Amino acid sequence: MTDRPAYLPERLAWLSDLNAAQYLTEGLLTGKEDVPAIALSKRTEPLPGPGARWASGPVRDLVDEALRRWCDGKPTRADAWLAPRLHATLRLSRGEAADRRFWNYLALGVAPDYVVWRHMSEPKDDGKVPTVAASRFRGPHYTQAFARLWWGAELFRNGPDYEPAVTACTHQDMLNTALRLDVIDHRPTAQALVRLIDRGIVRNGREINALAGAVNASAATLMYDITAPDVERDGQSLRRWIDASEWAGPVQYMALPEGPDEERVPTSSVEALADYFAELFEDAPVRGREPSAADA
Repeated sequence: MTDRPAYLPERLAWLSDLNAAQYLTEGLLTGKEDVPAIALSKRTEPLPGPGARWASGPVRDLVDEALRRWCDGKPTRADAWLAPRLHATLRLSRGEAADRRFWNYLALGVAPDYVVWRHMSEPKDDGKVPTVAASRFRGPHYTQAFARLWWGAELFRNGPDYEPAVTACTHQDMLNTALRLDVIDHRPTAQALVRLIDRGIVRNGREINALAGAVNASAATLMYDITAPDVERDGQSLRRWIDASEWAGPVQYMALPEGPDEERVPTSSVEALADYFAELFEDAPVRGREPSAADA
């Protein structure tokens, strides 16, 4: 199986899509080869400016801890633990997190072994060799192994509280489906989806996919930001949180970290949308769900 890099520079870096593609070999994607770490490092670009948040060691330590905790279990269980801690370790602005070069390097230069372990396909009876999709190393934010976790924590946290993000990242279909939707950028919408999980109204992947589809379709006719307004975002809180990375130290493994000290989503907006989404879900087609008496 692919091993951790033999050489890990002290600082994180950028790796372009073009350069990343050269290392996405069949050997790597099947877990039979390692990434040539020194050669890859020569193709990277330095991140702008100094900063403790660009240190590679804390990220590698998180990955090692996740591997230790779930090495004998189901890899998907690592997502809910790793997402908030990765977000709190990599104190990025959304603009910085939108740069694919950053995630390319994290996947190939820092933790290719984790990507292979986490996203290797299950063995099948057809004899095909299990593989990892190349998009887990170099792909969009809702697919790439580490970008999806960071954005899952970013979009589903409630101000400094990562608990809603833990709930969202516990359910793979919240990451695989809901994270693709533009409406999830509206904080009350994201919190309302989590609220329906907490209430037990949606309980599994099929139901989450059905709910996400209904919510996305309804957004074409109903402006959620008007019916369920959010507070104005305070950019200074995020800036202070990023600046605090210089003295914050590593995140705790046993307790959740705290995110930016932003104002939480208005409860009234979350409740209003949660009630509305619950009504939408009643009529949403769910594969395998028995039709209600009214539909029969």
